[in-house]
Amino acid sequence: MARKKTTDRKIQITLIHSAIGRSQVQKDTVKALGFKKLYQTIEKPDNPAIRGMIKTIEHLVEVKEA
Repeated sequence: MARKKTTDRKIQITLIHSAIGRSQVQKDTVKALGFKKLYQTIEKPDNPAIRGMIKTIEHLVEVKEA
Protein backbone atom coordinates (compact mmCIF):
# COMPACT_ATOMS: atom_id res chain seq x y z
CA MET A 1 0.00 0.00 0.00
CA ALA A 2 1.35 3.41 -0.95
CA ARG A 3 1.98 6.04 1.66
CA LYS A 4 -0.35 9.00 1.76
CA LYS A 5 1.19 12.34 0.93
CA THR A 6 1.44 14.69 3.85
CA THR A 7 0.64 18.34 3.52
CA ASP A 8 3.63 20.45 2.63
CA ARG A 9 3.21 22.86 5.50
CA LYS A 10 6.34 24.75 6.51
CA ILE A 11 7.26 26.79 9.55
CA GLN A 12 9.83 29.55 9.86
CA ILE A 13 11.96 29.44 12.99
CA THR A 14 14.15 32.36 14.08
CA LEU A 15 16.80 32.07 16.80
CA ILE A 16 16.33 35.19 18.94
CA HIS A 17 18.30 34.27 22.07
CA SER A 18 21.73 32.70 22.46
CA ALA A 19 22.27 29.14 23.69
CA ILE A 20 25.20 30.26 25.86
CA GLY A 21 24.59 29.26 29.46
CA ARG A 22 21.84 26.79 28.50
CA SER A 23 21.82 23.04 29.09
CA GLN A 24 23.65 20.74 26.69
CA VAL A 25 20.34 19.32 25.45
CA GLN A 26 19.20 22.80 24.43
CA LYS A 27 22.54 23.57 22.73
CA ASP A 28 22.35 20.29 20.82
CA THR A 29 18.79 21.04 19.71
CA VAL A 30 19.79 24.47 18.38
CA LYS A 31 22.60 22.82 16.42
CA ALA A 32 20.37 19.97 15.17
CA LEU A 33 17.87 22.46 13.77
CA GLY A 34 20.70 24.00 11.76
CA PHE A 35 21.18 27.37 13.42
CA LYS A 36 24.60 28.98 13.01
CA LYS A 37 23.95 32.62 14.06
CA LEU A 38 21.57 34.69 16.13
CA TYR A 39 18.56 36.06 14.24
CA GLN A 40 19.02 33.44 11.55
CA THR A 41 15.72 32.21 10.10
CA ILE A 42 15.32 28.67 8.83
CA GLU A 43 12.38 26.94 7.20
CA LYS A 44 11.48 23.42 8.28
CA PRO A 45 8.56 21.09 7.58
CA ASP A 46 5.76 21.27 10.12
CA ASN A 47 5.80 17.81 11.67
CA PRO A 48 5.75 16.37 15.21
CA ALA A 49 9.53 15.82 15.32
CA ILE A 50 10.32 19.45 14.54
CA ARG A 51 7.56 20.66 16.88
CA GLY A 52 9.12 18.61 19.70
CA MET A 53 12.51 20.17 19.05
CA ILE A 54 10.94 23.63 19.10
CA LYS A 55 9.24 22.86 22.42
CA THR A 56 12.67 22.09 23.93
CA ILE A 57 13.96 25.57 23.02
CA GLU A 58 10.71 27.55 22.80
CA HIS A 59 12.17 30.32 25.00
CA LEU A 60 15.05 30.83 22.51
CA VAL A 61 13.13 30.92 19.22
CA GLU A 62 10.26 32.63 17.45
CA VAL A 63 8.01 30.49 15.23
CA LYS A 64 5.84 31.62 12.30
CA GLU A 65 3.73 29.67 9.86
CA ALA A 66 5.22 29.90 6.36
